[in-house]
Amino acid sequence: MAALGGSIARRYAKALFEIGVAEGNYEKLGQELEDLARAYESSADLRLALENPVVKPSEKAAILKAVLPRVAPSPSVQRFAQLLLERGRITLLRGAARAYRELADARAGQVRATVTSATPLGPAELDRVRRALEARTSRKVILQTAVDPALIGGVVARVGDLVLDGSVRTQLEEMRHRLLN
Repeated sequence: MAALGGSIARRYAKALFEIGVAEGNYEKLGQELEDLARAYESSADLRLALENPVVKPSEKAAILKAVLPRVAPSPSVQRFAQLLLERGRITLLRGAARAYRELADARAGQVRATVTSATPLGPAELDRVRRALEARTSRKVILQTAVDPALIGGVVARVGDLVLDGSVRTQLEEMRHRLLN
């Protein structure tokens, strides 16, 4: 079911993205969609009101209409959110925002990477990782960082489906596996 939801979210995101490209403001629409998805995810009351089958559709529409101007002032994003609500797919908002960002990144010739390390990396180390990933992907890389002490040392870089694991934990696991076999 999650794969189907992701596919549907991508179709909705692509439609909004094409509108943004045609209007020449796809970056702005993407930011508004991201802001709206963040507001929706961070407010349990908003999610409950918009997802609850007991709440009348007209009440849901009124709630969304009150929230939209503050978070997503563009008419295109407002219509997009209202369409998701009308079709009972408001829960796809986060997935649509993620798919939209991927489309915008591809258009801009960039890709996002998550770099996880055992301890926070300094600016020089992050720059070295970013340059290595740019050489590997032939695209501009936007880094997002995470810390996971379980890695012991080294880094794990995720760029889309590509995972480059240089963590000490993985190296120890591989050594253990070789020794046992």
